[in-house]
Amino acid sequence: MRTILIIGAGKSTAYLVKYLLEKSEAEQLQVILADKNIEFAAKLINQHPHGKAIAFDVFDAKQRAKEIQKADVVVSMLPARFHIEVAKDCLNFEKNMITASYVSDEMQALNDAAKAKGLLFLNEMGVDPGIDHMSAMQVIDRIKVEGGEMILFESFTGGLVAPESDDNLWHYKFTWNPRNVVTAGQGGAAKFLQEGKFKYIPYHRLFRRTEFLEVDGYGRFEAYANRDSLKYQSAYGLDHIQTLYRGTIRRVGFGKAWQKFIMLGMTDDSYTIEDSEHMSYRDFINSFLPYSPSDSVELKLRHQLKIDQDDIIWEKLGELDLFNANKKVELKNATPAQILQKILMDSWTLKQEDKDMIVMYHKFGYKLNGKKHQIDATMVCKGENQTYTAMAKTVGLPVAIATIKLLNKEFDLKGVEIPTKKAIYESILKELEDFDIIFKEKEVKYLGYNILNT
Repeated sequence: MRTILIIGAGKSTAYLVKYLLEKSEAEQLQVILADKNIEFAAKLINQHPHGKAIAFDVFDAKQRAKEIQKADVVVSMLPARFHIEVAKDCLNFEKNMITASYVSDEMQALNDAAKAKGLLFLNEMGVDPGIDHMSAMQVIDRIKVEGGEMILFESFTGGLVAPESDDNLWHYKFTWNPRNVVTAGQGGAAKFLQEGKFKYIPYHRLFRRTEFLEVDGYGRFEAYANRDSLKYQSAYGLDHIQTLYRGTIRRVGFGKAWQKFIMLGMTDDSYTIEDSEHMSYRDFINSFLPYSPSDSVELKLRHQLKIDQDDIIWEKLGELDLFNANKKVELKNATPAQILQKILMDSWTLKQEDKDMIVMYHKFGYKLNGKKHQIDATMVCKGENQTYTAMAKTVGLPVAIATIKLLNKEFDLKGVEIPTKKAIYESILKELEDFDIIFKEKEVKYLGYNILNT
């Protein structure tokens, strides 16, 4: 038996565990799922004869070392900031490792040591990052083989609510970490390339500079820029590209309404609110507004943010119960962003019967035989329920497939890697098609870069 240690039984782990357990007999696997919440881990293992749930504290160095030593490969599904401690143990005990998270500077620093020991630390194996890399490189490599020269690449991904579960005016519900949604775009201006020029969008304008996308069968979406679109320029072999832009997908109208929270200061995570635990939602909103002995909170807010009473944005704000004087924040020394997150979770948490949806959209512009061409590729994946979500499917399955291939020595790669090489992406994308994770390509008229300054 070959032992796979999975550390972390969070929301993105369900399909990962399911896939590995289904393959466990044929592949002779023992799947150990380690999590602080052993009850949730045990639920995912579901008494499978080749599975075991254990209580696990990643900060317990002795336990961490003990379990990693027993494993043939380690899969870390922890929050990104905790991977490094696992990686150091994997290096020490000479174990291969896989994560779904971005490569941190600390992880990249282990590259030479991992190579020296013949180890592969495969990161960014989820959906975004992960499937976006693999699906993009498959087309980019094909264009280059055909003699094409890449001049434009745009890539967009969104974790959304499926149409049949879309029952609010924002057309959005949380399908991943709510904190990351509330604080998205902060920490510096978004940076990208447009027609050979560096472009920047500061945070206070980010959600008003959007690009519209049409996905066959699903209608219109909008996308705002990711913080650093140039991060993968070299990794994708696009050093001489003219336009490079990566963004996040939402339904049309989300950004314009979200901008009101930014203008008011409600997404700020840099300071705490005094006596926040005793505030009502109404008190919280009022704390950002000028004092008036006569005007209501609603009137002051509309005046401050220049929202007409018949504007759909006003309905969206009201739908969130922001003006409720009876609901308490109940968070001690909370930042505005933390309070906003709590308010939004009241309305945007998936119900048991709800389904989520992942939408991915790539645009490839290239020159071939003196002419400009464009390929648009889209992928839509829907979840089943709150446990087996589209997010869990698109994050967990690539990790699971790669784990078995790594065990079977199908990757002739060492060091800290991401899945941009054909040796990784080709077979994984092929198997993902068996799970209806399929990209549909179409040739369209080349239009060039088309971000809207709305």
